[in-house]
Amino acid sequence: MSQDTSTRQTTDTAGAPEDASEATTKREPGKELVLAARTPPPAPTLLSRLRALPRPHPRRAWRRWKTAHPRPAQVIGIAVTALALVVVVAALVMPNRWETFRTAEFLRLPVEALLGAAVLTALPRRPRLIAGVLFGLMLGVLTVLNLLDIGFYQYLGRGFNIILDWPLLTDAQSYLGDTLGKGTAELAAIGVVLLVALILAVMVLAVVRVGGLVGRNPGHSTRVLLVLSAFWMVCASLNLQNAGVPLSAEHTVTMLKYRAERVRDAIRDEAAFGKTARADTFGATPPSQLVPDLRGKDMVFSFIESYGRSAIEDPVEAPGVDATLDARTKALAEVGFHAKSGWLTSATYGGSSWLGHSTTMSGLWINNQNRYRTVTAGNGEHLTITKAFQKTGAFDTVGVMPGVQKGWPEAKWYGLDKVYNAFQLGYQGPKFSWSTMPDQYALEQFQQRVHSKKPADGKSRMSFLILTSSHQPWAPIPKMVPWDQLGDGKVFDAIHDAGKKPADIITSSPKSQAQYGKSVQYSVTALTQWLERYGNDNTVLVFLGDHQPIARVSGNHASRDVPISIVAKDPKVLDKIADWGWTDGLRPAHDAPVWKMSAFRDKFLTAYGSTPHPTRG
Repeated sequence: MSQDTSTRQTTDTAGAPEDASEATTKREPGKELVLAARTPPPAPTLLSRLRALPRPHPRRAWRRWKTAHPRPAQVIGIAVTALALVVVVAALVMPNRWETFRTAEFLRLPVEALLGAAVLTALPRRPRLIAGVLFGLMLGVLTVLNLLDIGFYQYLGRGFNIILDWPLLTDAQSYLGDTLGKGTAELAAIGVVLLVALILAVMVLAVVRVGGLVGRNPGHSTRVLLVLSAFWMVCASLNLQNAGVPLSAEHTVTMLKYRAERVRDAIRDEAAFGKTARADTFGATPPSQLVPDLRGKDMVFSFIESYGRSAIEDPVEAPGVDATLDARTKALAEVGFHAKSGWLTSATYGGSSWLGHSTTMSGLWINNQNRYRTVTAGNGEHLTITKAFQKTGAFDTVGVMPGVQKGWPEAKWYGLDKVYNAFQLGYQGPKFSWSTMPDQYALEQFQQRVHSKKPADGKSRMSFLILTSSHQPWAPIPKMVPWDQLGDGKVFDAIHDAGKKPADIITSSPKSQAQYGKSVQYSVTALTQWLERYGNDNTVLVFLGDHQPIARVSGNHASRDVPISIVAKDPKVLDKIADWGWTDGLRPAHDAPVWKMSAFRDKFLTAYGSTPHPTRG
């Protein structure tokens, strides 16, 4: 008995694993459930507790709140519906030009709203929802296109072309990166994407909300629509207006027709322009009959960025620019150079400088990117002024392009034997916003690398320079330094640091105008000082602007005119263009002749003895 007791005590007090295991194996099968039930569950984690919490459904929560607060819920619902109506109507009558943004423009009754409401009223619930989403997306897209139009009118003086202008958005981002920094450009790109998504979402939600309003009570909605339709027809027939703006509107229909017509025009223009580019008044002219009156001359063609008519005639910019032009005319005359000046109407405005360059040199009206691609790709090998000099065999042709920072296959089309881009001019100084280097430095490098060296085989030289210091945003602006102190450009560090920042002027028209005028004064001074310092008896300089500055500087209704001057010591050079009626000096008179920029090539080639031998398209 003592032995049994001892065994029980050992079993009861044991904690030995082998004894416990043996005891478990001896239990009956049904008793395992009892032991398992006695095992305590693991403690719940924080994550499992969070998962176990009830998840409130937003719609159910809103319904509960509306039930508990009926009056505020009703007010909110009415306000949201009214806001949706306002958003839809505002989008339907939204102008696509900034200067036409007036209150009266938004106090109109759009016929598109009446037609859309009629369709939504007639549809059952599910088709009405689908139609509302589609209408909202379409309205959102049209709103985005209107915003693009506003931006393009401000910067390029024309609306957005949905066929041709998408690549320019990438150029705009690159410009922001060069001007305000890559980080700012990336944030701007992200902001634009988010804004587009927000516009589309808001338009869809607004149209769906309005659709729900008219669909819940079709009888009442129909009566309201009949009254509003009658009011619209009365306003349209009697031409009733508010502050000069018709009360009846069909703006969206008009814009749809306008955009569809522009698409058709772009498609037709591509085929027609290809044929035009293949025809050339001087396409078959023998080399010996091209510019014979300029043989032996040291020819220089130069474009000054954004040098437009407003620089010479606008009340803000003109006093400083005109004084500079007059002073430089006098300085050049003292060393034997004289000039004649006139006006050309540019093919572009505010930007896309390459369209102005190519139009002037080719004699073709290249006013969009598609035309530019057509001609520079070699369609018809249309003769440029620069290529005419190359074709003679009597000139080496060279380009200095401080604004070119990547491959530039257009050099072949222009007829340039050699091109120096931004990375081949040895500049180690700071960038001046978009401009890679000051014009004075680029001109000095042109002098050292090109102009001071005699061409091989006794040839003359034709040079093509694109200056950049007067490119927007016109802050900071370089200043003239002694020519013998330019070095590698580091002399401009202090000038750059002391100058204005783009953010200081970019939102102010008066500040932008003042800075723009100073930038033109700098570029004109740099170019004419180079001529005064390094020009010789045979040097002939032709310089002009590529386009007017943006609307923030030149105004919303500025012309597309740019000044052009021909400067030479040899009086015979200017005598050849005496019948053009141009003004003596660097400042063209207000009433000096105005030609389309595309007319200059033929007039120039003809004036200097070239014989037309046309090719047909």
